[in-house]
Amino acid sequence: MHGENGEDFQMPAMLKSLKSAARSTGFLLAALCCGSSTSFADDFKIALITSTTGAFEAYAKQAQIGLQLGLEYATKGTLKVNGRPIVVIQKDDQLKPDRARALIEESFQDDKADIAVGSTSSATTLAMMPVAEELKKPLVVDVAGADSITGDKWNRYVVRTGRTVGQEAMASASLLAAKDTSIAVLAQDYVFGRESAQVFKSAATKAGAAVVAEEFLPINTTDFTGVAQRVFDALKDRPGRKLLWVNWVGASPIAKINAMDPARYGIELATTAAPLQGMAAYKGIPNLTGATPYYYEVVTNPQNDWLVAEHKKRFNSPPDVGTAFAFDAALAIVNAVTATGGSDPEKLIAAFEGMSFEGSSGKLTIRKENHQALHDFYGVTYTTVPGVEWAVPKLLKAFSGEELNSMLTSMAKSK
Repeated sequence: MHGENGEDFQMPAMLKSLKSAARSTGFLLAALCCGSSTSFADDFKIALITSTTGAFEAYAKQAQIGLQLGLEYATKGTLKVNGRPIVVIQKDDQLKPDRARALIEESFQDDKADIAVGSTSSATTLAMMPVAEELKKPLVVDVAGADSITGDKWNRYVVRTGRTVGQEAMASASLLAAKDTSIAVLAQDYVFGRESAQVFKSAATKAGAAVVAEEFLPINTTDFTGVAQRVFDALKDRPGRKLLWVNWVGASPIAKINAMDPARYGIELATTAAPLQGMAAYKGIPNLTGATPYYYEVVTNPQNDWLVAEHKKRFNSPPDVGTAFAFDAALAIVNAVTATGGSDPEKLIAAFEGMSFEGSSGKLTIRKENHQALHDFYGVTYTTVPGVEWAVPKLLKAFSGEELNSMLTSMAKSK
């Protein structure tokens, strides 16, 4: 899911709605386009770096809105922390790693940002991380999901409040895998897709399932006829339950694959989370299941209740998954600044370590060891509801962040 590749993900209706609402309220202009020229020495400055230009525009808009709403919620509408006005400096990395690296350097050195948030893509986020370490300033990762961000590429100035592909893959495998189950995997051929598939395969195998095929395709693939037939051939004669797990960011091929009638071979489809408009492709697919870190009707707590109500009031639509990720990042930032009483980078990092709070996506606890938030996930079945543009997830099983972390740790030790 989730803003990780270069494929052109079409969601015009939702984007038009958000853009229109933003223009009519002055929401984004007033709150997010404040540059250093209009800020003052006592401001607390946040550089929000997103991939606004290009295929991830929708995710970037979600992050912009989510951060703003999160700051409002956490400061009770004052947009001040410890008496200091919060200024958000918005920058567009255009999905270019070199540009992202230059922008975070500019943010910290020229704009004097106290903290950076971003980015939408794992590639651009990974490019920014060495700068945060070099300049010793915190980078809070909200949307990007590659395991390596808080894995082998991590440094102590990186804090991720968003989920990881490993957490998502573990939740998916826990929901789907069992003895007498055969599974094929279809993913995109880049870091997000391959990392996710690796964790999913290991977890599914440990649960007793057989992963009988793995297919990795370029992110711009549009013809899935050949790969679907290869997967069908690998699964169709297997005993027991047969599943094809499709892990695809952007315009999911799952509707095209379903049109090829995998059900004639007894093959069921499973998937990962998607933005609301992406879930339109899930409508009408029988027995479609998957794991998601957020859906606005699945999570019940005061934080999400407020987010849903405010988003509907301002934009005439519910919040999306990227909105929730950025909202939670804002809560963590305000918590850290409030706890430290200032913006000293080392004190902020220490405040993030072990922080536990309720976010819009559920309970979040930031590990001291690698600054990765433990994320709740929700196993769901996708249902078609009259009058709703997308398939509606219905909760099957919830997985706590602690539970998923325990399973990931156990799997790593057994290798």
